[in-house]
Amino acid sequence: MIISKATIPFSDLALSRRLERAEGRSNADFVEARASLFPDSGAQWIEVAGAYAMFDGVGSPLTQTFGLGVFDPVTPAEMEKLEEFFRQRGAHVHHEVSPMADPSLLTLLSERGYHPIELTSVMYRPISSGAQLASPRNEKVQARLIRSGEEELWAQTAASGWSGLTEFNDLMMDLMYITAKRSGGLSFLAELDGQAIAAGALLIHDGVALLAGASTIPEGRRQGAQLALLENRLNYAAESGCDLAMMCAAPGSASQRNAERQGFRIAYTRIKWELRRAEAS
Repeated sequence: MIISKATIPFSDLALSRRLERAEGRSNADFVEARASLFPDSGAQWIEVAGAYAMFDGVGSPLTQTFGLGVFDPVTPAEMEKLEEFFRQRGAHVHHEVSPMADPSLLTLLSERGYHPIELTSVMYRPISSGAQLASPRNEKVQARLIRSGEEELWAQTAASGWSGLTEFNDLMMDLMYITAKRSGGLSFLAELDGQAIAAGALLIHDGVALLAGASTIPEGRRQGAQLALLENRLNYAAESGCDLAMMCAAPGSASQRNAERQGFRIAYTRIKWELRRAEAS
């Protein structure tokens, strides 16, 4: 598939702000859903210097910040406020930082004892004209938006697909159920012969469609379920007025290669920085 270069936004600060805010908004919606479903969880999020800081529980992959240094330079006082937010809740301090962030942030992170612990490829592609996938679909596999009351089915399918593939196995059913219940999210299933075999999520913010949570149950793999989910979600997003889609993956992973085959390109590589509890005390 050939996409005209003129239709692809440059990878710059403006693009990073859109992508980082879309992912931050997605995580904030999740935290709000947990707080609503489980009021005793202590789930909460705040905004400091344009960054969204989320607490979803100690050890949750959502307990971190997004957008730090992308919207505003960060002062030592603002960094202290963010660190105190996590410190009071007994959590490590994690920041996902775009390379488009203000350069002064790197000095501040170094001075405060942060360490890089993870890299993520942030990818995007234009979708204003729909999916336009490069690979043929298996027409036996159909994808659709879930109906009311199917949240648990979606969560079970998604959790089964992630089983054994992540360090958060024990949390997956809980995470997926809340994902299906959040107010701003959209959950999709792929079915073969009427049976759910794969799941994927979609969050729309400011014309950006964030694709996340995609997984296929072991017995349903290699039948084109993820391609069906991708096509369905991209078309839904385009019909909803989105001009960009984004997804994130480990650098060089099969997920990244599959995304690139379908027209996604790398916007930038993001670094996750960590300040452990002992250093933050």
